[in-house]
Amino acid sequence: QEGVRSLAGYAEIFLRNSMASGVIPQISAIMGPCAGGAVYSPALTDFILMVKNSGYMFITGPDVVKSVTQEEVSKDDLGGVGVHMTKSGVAHLSAENDIECINYIRELISYLPGNNMEEPPFVATSDSPTRLTPELSTLIPTNPNQPYNIKEMIEAVADDNSFFELQAEFAANIVTGYIRLNGKTVGVVANQPLVLAGTLDINASIKAARFVRFCDAFNIPLLTLVDVPGFLPGVDQEYGGIIRNGAKLLYAYCEATVPKVTVITRKAYGGAYDVMSSKHIRGDVNLAFPTAEIAVMGPDGAVNILFRKEIEKSQTPDEKRKELQDDYREKFANPYRAAELGYVDEVIDPAVTRLRLIRSFEMLANKRQSNPPRKHSNLPL
Repeated sequence: QEGVRSLAGYAEIFLRNSMASGVIPQISAIMGPCAGGAVYSPALTDFILMVKNSGYMFITGPDVVKSVTQEEVSKDDLGGVGVHMTKSGVAHLSAENDIECINYIRELISYLPGNNMEEPPFVATSDSPTRLTPELSTLIPTNPNQPYNIKEMIEAVADDNSFFELQAEFAANIVTGYIRLNGKTVGVVANQPLVLAGTLDINASIKAARFVRFCDAFNIPLLTLVDVPGFLPGVDQEYGGIIRNGAKLLYAYCEATVPKVTVITRKAYGGAYDVMSSKHIRGDVNLAFPTAEIAVMGPDGAVNILFRKEIEKSQTPDEKRKELQDDYREKFANPYRAAELGYVDEVIDPAVTRLRLIRSFEMLANKRQSNPPRKHSNLPL
């Protein structure tokens, strides 16, 4: 008899979580077992932290799984920290113990406003807003196919080089987290060239979309760092709905009305260029490094399509292809054509990146923008 009453209690909590969404930040700490219907309360909150070796989350435990599917699995392999930090993306942060978990929560709260009517907290810093970042001048490799770590750029521009990353191990081809610029909270979304060459896939799109929507709900400006060769190709991606899932990130950026500043560091190709907070989807300030390559596609793919017959007829097809690729790269794989069209506001010296970002966000501090009146939008879930 008590079973249904407990279900009613669960559901009333779920309702309150839903009604509070976008009104106050909600944080869950999983410090012990969390199973069955109970998992949906944390799932409805904004951030989930899990403690290693003691925190578990699953809908059905190992015994039920075995009785239904005959699969033998441990609690840890079914719903432990490793699973939810790397495979499912359910958890945002993992901690070694309860104390570390609580300290993470304190640090996370320091970046967030108390509710959706407040501005994020200001934290004074001794880090000069005019500090130059000369290390960024050599961060981008001259070889366009060579990777680099985008986190180095994030830390270089941040106050005191401090970056609070979320979901670091899930969909690592995109990086999300918080920094401060001249004392003010900024949400960062960045392609990571070290993983899958920085391409956007299903998991990366979902991860970044949820982060963008949270920042927009709580008045947190967005910094987007772009180095994206495109969406990840493949049968699995298409069957898994990369079109629908990639649209979630596109939608989140289109919908966001907070200040949005974008820096294109290197590749920005095709639809992925559009998605990553481009000028066309209401990016406010769009900057580019001299190394930026903005085009419909990369030189290799473009030349194979545009000049296929010419290459086939050539007596030295490889040399001809390289010649055409170099010509394409010179004409289009640079930021100046996009800047001529007004799609990039300025091509900047990487050494002044921090200074330009701070000035851009200060200029946008009083930005006011609204979306059409409606009951709610229909996000491509």
